[in-house]
Amino acid sequence: RMAVEDHPDVQVFDEIEQIEYLVRNAVTRVLPVGLTYAQFEVLNLLCRRGDGIAPGEIARALMLTKSSLNHTLQRLAARKLAQVETSKSDGRRKRVLLTAEGRAAYMQTMASLRPKLEGLRDGFTPKEFREALPFLRALRTWLGENAVGQG
Repeated sequence: RMAVEDHPDVQVFDEIEQIEYLVRNAVTRVLPVGLTYAQFEVLNLLCRRGDGIAPGEIARALMLTKSSLNHTLQRLAARKLAQVETSKSDGRRKRVLLTAEGRAAYMQTMASLRPKLEGLRDGFTPKEFREALPFLRALRTWLGENAVGQG
């Protein structure tokens, strides 16, 4: 009989958990003073997808509750790193915009991470990353569709 920890599915989730921890730890170590990982994730999303994203879209993308995202957005606004504004075309809709200070904090963090990212790219080929993607995407999709861990 195989021990639970020897099952390939358990080993995959152990690896994903450890990778997530190591990435979060590496990013957290280089964040500007006072910036949290959750706040950085919002800045990262705004920089990658562009300004003007609705708070609900950010919450879905980062898998956050609306209340925890609202708290994060309030903290970012208090530090003048992002601002939430009401849409001019539809007064009920809100959109999140990055400020110049927010973009600078993001760029500073990414500059600090650059040596680690370059090391990662030296350690693995683009082909290795591409070959891992189909399985990881299928796993994420299946988990999302089957509401594993939601409740």
